[in-house]
Amino acid sequence: MFGHRSDGKKVKNMNIIEKAGPFFMPQRIDAVNLVTVDIPCGPIDEFIQKERRNGRHYTYTHILFATLIRVLYTRPKMNRFIMRGTTYQRNSISISMDIKKKLEDEGEDITLKLYFTGRESLQEIKEMLDGEIAKNLKPEEVHKTTEVAGKFCNLPDFLFRWALAFIRWLDKHGMMPKSLIKASPFHTSCFVTNLKSIKLPSIYHHLYNFGTTSMFVSLGKETMKPYVENNKELKVGKFLTLKFSLDERIADGFYMGRTLKLCRDLLANPESLVEKMPDDGTIPKRLLKKKAKKSKTKTKKTKEKKSKDKPKKIKPLLNKIKHYSKKKKNQDEIQQDVSENLE
Repeated sequence: MFGHRSDGKKVKNMNIIEKAGPFFMPQRIDAVNLVTVDIPCGPIDEFIQKERRNGRHYTYTHILFATLIRVLYTRPKMNRFIMRGTTYQRNSISISMDIKKKLEDEGEDITLKLYFTGRESLQEIKEMLDGEIAKNLKPEEVHKTTEVAGKFCNLPDFLFRWALAFIRWLDKHGMMPKSLIKASPFHTSCFVTNLKSIKLPSIYHHLYNFGTTSMFVSLGKETMKPYVENNKELKVGKFLTLKFSLDERIADGFYMGRTLKLCRDLLANPESLVEKMPDDGTIPKRLLKKKAKKSKTKTKKTKEKKSKDKPKKIKPLLNKIKHYSKKKKNQDEIQQDVSENLE
């Protein structure tokens, strides 16, 4: 209450633009930015095949979750949210995701919500995600979110409307119970929708005004796209398209741009996700993909070949000066010889 919340701390010492943004755009849907990021599938596929030979079975979803968790851990502004014009830094990292118990029209939808420290390795994230999915796919299992939502949905329409309005009021004033926040998939760092699992392309998903989610990520089916390699050759390759919906009020464009670049770099180098993260909230440079530098050392044969193939530069003015100086020298020598003979 009065700016205090159980799921986040009020951000202080903000500049004028950051402070004023939420008042110019009071609703989350007013401030949504839509961004597409294309990721080459080659490095991811190679990593998955290599790990499979070692007995570890990873999927695109595991790698995406690990990437998003590291991004939220190392780029803390992306783990902020706005409530009633006030910016809060979230106390934890959480990701929500919808799954279906059966891939049928009438199959039950379940929304999972997992909490992370941000330092987990890829293997730990895989075990947590697979365990939660397997547990909730059991026919007799009822997820906490479904259980809480079911109690409200059993109310008559007019009572359900009042109950939801009351929950919104509690949420806006920081008085929403921790148990409801924990169960709510809308109070999360990031919401992920995996359309690849049902062979559909990624979409731009809206942000919810209810709750605190500032980032929505859509994962779609891979597609073949043309690209230019080394600014020279046109080729066709397989790409994974991610579509982000971001609340622009939580960070400026420069910060978000660098965040998306980090996301792209991590996905292009899945090996960087294998190790656990350090406690200081940084990603070691050795884990990020580095461009191969051209060696400055050259072999003797290469130098000789280059010197032979390299044409000699013609310098007319210098050659002319040398010619006349040589000619003058010869004339002086002849004149000296003639004078000696006369004597």
